[in-house]
Amino acid sequence: MNIKEGLLYSPSHEWVKAEGKTAWIGISDHAQHALGSVVFIELPKVGQTFKKGDAMGAVESVKAASDVYTPVSGKILDVNKDLEGSPEMLNDDPYGAWIVKIELSNEDELKHLLSAKDYTPLCEE
Repeated sequence: MNIKEGLLYSPSHEWVKAEGKTAWIGISDHAQHALGSVVFIELPKVGQTFKKGDAMGAVESVKAASDVYTPVSGKILDVNKDLEGSPEMLNDDPYGAWIVKIELSNEDELKHLLSAKDYTPLCEE
């Protein structure tokens, strides 16, 4: 399992890459392994606003369906439309296949996410 340094992680297995007030969110390698082969993704709409912990979409695989939660609050600036036609990108490259780009409404929420080092034990349980 690959846990990428330099990203922040939520206990629900989403990753965040923050640059200033902008953040990209995707699912971790652990999450995609647990799901199995991803066959569908439901993306939120650009302009929607979410609070930390809200379900912002869903991922379906051959094994299960799972909500994708936003680990930070903010407004959706962009969605990765490539995933609609090729949801398997989440399996092939979970850290390259971001799901949404969000404008952070509370940058302090980033402090409550896990570093790669702190996220690792969660994946070993």
